[in-house]
Amino acid sequence: MSENRTLDYYNKNASSFAETTIDVDFQETQKRFQKLLPMQGYILDFGCGSGRDTKYFLNQNFKVDAIDGSEKLCRIASDYTGIKVKKKCFLKNLTKKKYDGIWACASILHLPQNELRMVFRKMVKALKRDGIIYTSFKYGDFEGERNGRYFTDFTEEKFNKFAHNIECVKLKEAWITRDVRPGRGEEKWLNLILQKN
Repeated sequence: MSENRTLDYYNKNASSFAETTIDVDFQETQKRFQKLLPMQGYILDFGCGSGRDTKYFLNQNFKVDAIDGSEKLCRIASDYTGIKVKKKCFLKNLTKKKYDGIWACASILHLPQNELRMVFRKMVKALKRDGIIYTSFKYGDFEGERNGRYFTDFTEEKFNKFAHNIECVKLKEAWITRDVRPGRGEEKWLNLILQKN
């Protein structure tokens, strides 16, 4: 299973992954997301990794639930954020109509398209009315294993076709950024904001 190999990768490399992502300045995108949410709204950090974004949103007075599939990253993120980060697979059901926003930053990109579609439907159901999803994918057409992890990459055109079959959600914004980690500036990312409708 590609998911198991990807989780093995994160469990084996949890410390180095957290070190390279925890101090990255991501405020421009975080602020773009949070301005679409009610004050002190409820966010799910869906695949929280090091806990960087969970901590940011907690500091902005949002209520935050955080989950990750990697047991070791859950421990690191719990220590860093001061909240209990739950180990949970993306394909498990979420509580319906609970969240104002779901933040899935560079996380669900590890799922194949057929599973991604199911996960988007689960996320939409977990949102309150007019709720917001932020997510990001590596920019391109590739789908498969790369460096020990599974990736589904998207261009705008490819994502538009993919999202066409997901009910009750519309694409609100799409923009491309360069990777903000040191030495990774040549890598491009597709950033997406979707809204439940």
